[in-house]
Amino acid sequence: MPIPSETSTPFGIPFARVNYGFKWARVLGLLYLLLISVSMIGGGFKLATGDHAMELFVFANNPVAGLVVGVLTTALLQSSSTVTTVIVGLVAGGLPVAVAIPMVMGANIGTTITNTIVSLGHIRQGDAFRRAFSAATVHDIFNLLSVVIFLPLEIAFGLLEKSAAYLAGVLVGGESVDLKSVNFIKPLVNPVVEWTQAGLSQTVPDNWVGAFMIVLGVLSIILVISSMGKLLKYLMVGKAQNLIQGAVGKGPASGVASGTLITLLVQSSSTTTSLVVPLAGAGVLSLRQVYPFTLGANVGTCITALIAATAVVGDSALLALQIALVHLVYNVLAVAVIFGIPYLRKVPTLAAQALADRTANNKFYGVAYIIITFFVLPTLLIIITAPI
Repeated sequence: MPIPSETSTPFGIPFARVNYGFKWARVLGLLYLLLISVSMIGGGFKLATGDHAMELFVFANNPVAGLVVGVLTTALLQSSSTVTTVIVGLVAGGLPVAVAIPMVMGANIGTTITNTIVSLGHIRQGDAFRRAFSAATVHDIFNLLSVVIFLPLEIAFGLLEKSAAYLAGVLVGGESVDLKSVNFIKPLVNPVVEWTQAGLSQTVPDNWVGAFMIVLGVLSIILVISSMGKLLKYLMVGKAQNLIQGAVGKGPASGVASGTLITLLVQSSSTTTSLVVPLAGAGVLSLRQVYPFTLGANVGTCITALIAATAVVGDSALLALQIALVHLVYNVLAVAVIFGIPYLRKVPTLAAQALADRTANNKFYGVAYIIITFFVLPTLLIIITAPI
């Protein structure tokens, strides 16, 4: 047996390696808690609404209102993963997929506020700020353009809903398959959910149990996503930065692929896109290199909702998988259409550059852009589209 040192355990294993292993064990534990939280929201939503889920969300029958809900909640929570995971749980509890789709699209817009705020850290640095701000807002403008293109298509033809329904059917073998027989997550999460429901039943009125379960599930998801993001950032960001510098400059395909991979690793598109903003500000990466990378981040962030969908069993399982796939299909199609058509491809970069030039000359534009885009405009849209 090796002689232990001050930096190793009595078994000769370096403490750094043990600490590294414990952190990965915590990631797995948080992943388990995420699955429980999603299942708890679905169960709580069913208890709270019964057969009246549609009535509860009647205000969101207006797709614009649903879109705004997604924008505002994601901007406030600064995590599209959190919002889309909660939406998966709500769909599992009875929220119609058609109502949830605009919310998912809105989450894509809301998540871009983080890297835009990060760019303001360069606000006193002239050209560095111009480069950082354009690198941040190119993501915003791409996501806004995606909504302008795909929300009308969804309203008119149900493009995303039908595409995701087809893929969900292919993945699970169709609606006739008994999903309980193929889902191994149920025996892992259901005992905890049932124990929680039983405990709440003894402490709160029966008609409040469902609401309490939803609140606990949502708070738990916020905690899990935040904690998991910090852990994975500690474990992976150093590797991610090396990967960015090595892969982003090799072309658009490499940029999209590396953005997807890094977001899969760190489980946060906000973290991924925020990593490249300082690099752009320093002149290490150009706007043309950052642009496809941020699109990959949109695709990579879809994994969290897909993982969350595995926690849902029974009749709602197919619908939960469908809304998770909506997020993936939407982001893949947006990349294919906007980045694939030369004229559309130029719109985000030209608009971001123009906005950055104006903001570099007058810093008020930057703050006003954030407040108007993520808060004022969504609020006005809710007021304008509200039924009289």
